[in-house]
Amino acid sequence: MTASSARLHIDWTRCDGRGLCTELLPRLLDRDDWGYPLARDGAREPSVPARTLADARRAVSRCPRLALTLITE
Repeated sequence: MTASSARLHIDWTRCDGRGLCTELLPRLLDRDDWGYPLARDGAREPSVPARTLADARRAVSRCPRLALTLITE
């Protein structure tokens, strides 16, 4: 899987800003002033580098609000 073949989707209707995803993906996500995740690169659905894919899967499976989806092409 290449760096551009996976993207992280955040469902804003489910997310309540608990921040677990930002702890598991610190190189990919940051938090805004209210605790909600933001992509460090400013993308709506940030690309997940191959070296971060396992951490992204972990974040998706551990999100308490099921707000994350890993999109693969």
